[in-house]
Amino acid sequence: MTEANGHATSASLLSVSGLTAGYGDVQILWGIDLDVPKGEIVSIVGPNGSGKTTLLLAISGMVRTRTGRIVFDGEDIGGRSADRIVGRGVIHVPEGRRLFPTLSVKDNLLLGAYSRTDSAADIARDLDVVYSIFPILAERANQGATTLSGGQQQMCAIGRGIMARPKLLLIDELSLGLAPRAVELLAESLIKINKQGISILLVEQDVMTAFEIASRGYVVESGRVRLSGATTDLIQDPSMRTAYMGL
Repeated sequence: MTEANGHATSASLLSVSGLTAGYGDVQILWGIDLDVPKGEIVSIVGPNGSGKTTLLLAISGMVRTRTGRIVFDGEDIGGRSADRIVGRGVIHVPEGRRLFPTLSVKDNLLLGAYSRTDSAADIARDLDVVYSIFPILAERANQGATTLSGGQQQMCAIGRGIMARPKLLLIDELSLGLAPRAVELLAESLIKINKQGISILLVEQDVMTAFEIASRGYVVESGRVRLSGATTDLIQDPSMRTAYMGL
């Protein structure tokens, strides 16, 4: 494990360095350094209001960065528009899911492919992939998306992200407000998605869930990375066990 500004040694798909960002006169992020190695799941944990969501919004182009670099797949995407970042393969599953209430499950999923230029057959194949990961969505394809349970809505939001063919999936608060069994199923699904070759950067309040599925973790407090390292090491860190695990 490394303190604060440690970096992964593997080839990085995403590398954030010296990142600052905020809203108006309020600065939220203070020199964030973070790496997501290709093919891995990386988690970000920390208390409410620590800047985790702002960090994801900055990466996906929804919040303007002030200083620092965001390099994705060899290209500096800092300051790029959100649609261009989507086009590069960074897909953001926001907190609260934000499904379209007047549309069916299937139509919500298909909206994830709106910017794709490949064939209808390719899109249909990816829809089948989503249904194989989340069978309940196939069963309820014609049901209104927001009539699903909370866990199923989260599945739909993640499935919509997969339909965009991401290289990197940003997921904000996987388990928020969900029953333990739903969280367990979602965690298992992220492992399946990762095995499809999609890297994942996960913001999650449930530290044990986050660290069980991620290979590497970052602890963000007050807009700064306080600890980083292999999740197996972070779980054993005394300060982590006291502050976040109640041990």
